[in-house]
Amino acid sequence: MMSLSRMLQTVKRPYHFLKGFFATTWYRNPSNALTILCVTGTDGKTTSATLLYHVLKHAGKNVALVSTVAAYIKEKEIDTGFHVTSPSPFALQSFLFEMKKQGIQYVVLEVTSHGIDQHRFFGIKPFITMLTNITHEHLDYHATYEEYARVKLRLLRRSKNIVINRLDHSYHLIKKTLRMQIESKMIASFEYDTKHISPLVSHAISQRFSESYNQENASGVWKVCELLHLSEEVFRDAVASFPGVVGRMQEIRNGKGIRAIVDFAHTPNALERALQTLRTTKKSQTGKLLVVFGCAGLRDRLKRPMMGRVASELADEVILTAEDPRTESIQAITRQIKDGCSKKALGHIHEIADRDEAIRFAVSLAKKGDTIAVFGKGHEKSLNLDGKHETPWSDQEALLRALT
Repeated sequence: MMSLSRMLQTVKRPYHFLKGFFATTWYRNPSNALTILCVTGTDGKTTSATLLYHVLKHAGKNVALVSTVAAYIKEKEIDTGFHVTSPSPFALQSFLFEMKKQGIQYVVLEVTSHGIDQHRFFGIKPFITMLTNITHEHLDYHATYEEYARVKLRLLRRSKNIVINRLDHSYHLIKKTLRMQIESKMIASFEYDTKHISPLVSHAISQRFSESYNQENASGVWKVCELLHLSEEVFRDAVASFPGVVGRMQEIRNGKGIRAIVDFAHTPNALERALQTLRTTKKSQTGKLLVVFGCAGLRDRLKRPMMGRVASELADEVILTAEDPRTESIQAITRQIKDGCSKKALGHIHEIADRDEAIRFAVSLAKKGDTIAVFGKGHEKSLNLDGKHETPWSDQEALLRALT
């Protein structure tokens, strides 16, 4: 039986279609005059899109970016709003109209499945779309993994060139489906492997990124750059100067000898890969890994025990806390997360609803050589605690306060 939320989505689809159509028509589809480069996938979109923007800028191109974090038009930053992964159709078309007016050539767009399904990118035909991966996420919205993948395919079908991740388990499904439906398109694949990329490029990537998932992301960006005929030397120099993305494996410097990290990981796959990286890059062999995270309310409930299992298996101490509970009970959410935790780890699972207190507690447990990682909020600047209001919040500021 279809849930109420799914019924509402179905009812709203014509509205979203008309909104996308009218926004594109109102601004006379400015994307037709721009070279659109899209980045989509479950995890790694923001880092990949921002790195691609950085490389193109380093290459001297007139380039703009619209990502989860912000929009950039010729160095001018435009905030895209609280909890917004893709701008509304009118906001996006307004950005594109301004980009066209300012003589921008390339536009890098971070594209979400919600944005595709709700026609926020109506009328946009990407020159290249890069797909980072398709893992468990948004099943509260899309119902099944297969439906989630089909939504991603809608963007790929209207792209002239497609770049997909050979290492992702969706690779064969995506490639087979695309080959059956769009024989004329250019489909390129990527992976971080010296068999598939040159020593110069692989060295540049490994020197800048220690995380295996970011090495994959950077390899995908290089494949896009190849299709744009950028040189290996330009890519190498740009990667070396890449400053990273706020809230993505962001280190908070402190004088306590504790490695403190803020990261946006909020899916089972992203959390697992981030924790694996942190375990292998610990400052000390005896150092512990302490993790603070929660799961958003009124969102995919199926991932909660999955994330509990990952955290309990890879972290030494787990502090469960609020992450935008909205109208759901924080205790109910943490109980569902704990349902997936390893039984032998339950003595190291702590529940502290207040996020600030949870971070302070993690710091109180940590010793020199330990690592504290706070997951789920990343760059976001607010917490939604009641389903109505956005309360100003910063994981970075909270962690820095606790460490001072």
